[in-house]
Parts: sequence; C-alpha cells; structure tokens
Amino acid sequence: MEIAILSGKGGTGKTTIATALSELIDDVVKIDCDVDAPNLYLFYGGKNIKSADFSGSKKAVIDENLCIKCGKCEQFCKFNAIKDCKIDELSCEGCGSCALVCPKDAIRLEDEKSADMYITETEKGIIARAQMEIGSDGSGKLITELKKQGREFAKKDSIVITDGSPGIGCPVIASIAGSNAIVVVTEPTQSGLEDLKRVEELCEYFGVFTMVCINKFDINLDMSLKIEEFAKLKNLDIVGKIPYDELVMKSINELKPIVYYKESKANEAIRDMWSNIKNIIFK
Repeated sequence: MEIAILSGKGGTGKTTIATALSELIDDVVKIDCDVDAPNLYLFYGGKNIKSADFSGSKKAVIDENLCIKCGKCEQFCKFNAIKDCKIDELSCEGCGSCALVCPKDAIRLEDEKSADMYITETEKGIIARAQMEIGSDGSGKLITELKKQGREFAKKDSIVITDGSPGIGCPVIASIAGSNAIVVVTEPTQSGLEDLKRVEELCEYFGVFTMVCINKFDINLDMSLKIEEFAKLKNLDIVGKIPYDELVMKSINELKPIVYYKESKANEAIRDMWSNIKNIIFK
C-alpha cells in the first residue's frame, strides 16, 4: 500500500502530516519526493546505507582533436549555446542537434549529474531521499527512480508514505505514479481551495483514490465549509480536520514529530485522521 501526501502549494503542513502519519505505522517506508527541498529526513537520525549519483540530463562536449571548426553546430543550436566552437554549459540543453549535424562526429553527449540519492536507515524504517543540484532539471525522472529504490525496501505488508512535491507539475505527477491513495493537505483560504481543485483534477485524471485533510481548519470556518462543500461535490472523503496548534511550530523547531506531544490538539486530530484513513482504504 502506497499513500502519497500532496498539497497544491508549499507551506500547508504536508511534511508535518506525512511525518506524523509515518510515526503511527509499524512497518513503514518513507519516500521524500520533494527533491528540490527535501526535509523529511531532518526529523530522523540514522545512517545512509546507500548513495548514488543521478543524471537526469546530458550536455554536449566537443572533441577539439576532431573538430574542423566548420560552424555547423553553432548554426543549428537553437539555444545559442555554441560560439566559436565552444559550448556554454549553462546554455546547453543537451538536445543533441549539434552532434547530429557534426560532419566529423566531434560532438558527443555526456551524462550530467543532477542529484544525489540516498537510502537512509533510521530506527523508524527507511527513508529514500534525494537532493538536486542547483539549477538542475529532470526532477520527474529523479522521483521515479527514487520511488523505485525506496520500494525495494518495502515488505508485503509495508506501507509506503510518499511526501510529494507541492503543486501539480512533473514532480507531482511522478509522486502520484504507482500510489494507491492520495491525501491532499489544504488550508482554509481561497488560494487553498483553488489549489485543492487543481490537485483534485490531476488525481482524477490519473484515476487515483483521493482524500482531503484540512489543516488549521478553525482559523477560517467559512472557508473550511466551502472546502467541505467542494469535497462533497467531488465525492471526496474529508479524513482529517486539524486545528491550529502552536505546538506544531515547537515540534518543527525541535525536529520531533507532533504525535509525541501528548497535549497537542493536532496530535489527537492526526491520530483520528489515520483511523479514518484505515477505515476507508482497508475496509
């Protein structure tokens, strides 16, 4: 069983909730798909048991011993990445057109490292995570590979919790792929509702069962009601309504999942939410 935690934008509490839910599961594998800014691992110690480079793109390289400086590569480059038979690595998109038109086969495409991938072993299971290089692309392919590696550590009865990227772009699509269920974390604001609509449309397109969690629902009860009305219209279960709780900020500062703060209202609500999720997806 793989459950992805998504949100239409950053800052809704997605990672806080993903971390908390993970702590309530006995056999869990965690995959941090927010590869541009991974932070799930910060809540845990542990050690890296596996690491690897990831190449999501290619760059053109000119062999000066073969180059006859005919200028065809510069003529056909649509990104203005070649000047005087020299390649500007920052401008090169790795499309390969220069290599195709070179009459002397003096240009080749080489893999460019775009991220580091890690498998971290903690007292509470495995975390699969990655850190992209600044300005790198290929995050969707990276997430696909990261999920593949993380799933290798999942047993038959394991639950995989995926902390997805915010938004609805390529990284989110890769986060959704292969998931059995989605929990969309939203907040009671107009932008929160609109972001929820976009994520719901994406999940509906891919045919993945979707649930909704309203974080800090009590800061704007009117907007929370509108979110519930939208969920009802789309036949989405509201599995969690988490109240505003200042202890959440304390838990983040102390890098300790909120479920370990017994006096926390959010803790109680997240535990209730996990019960609701289990009653729905395991019935």
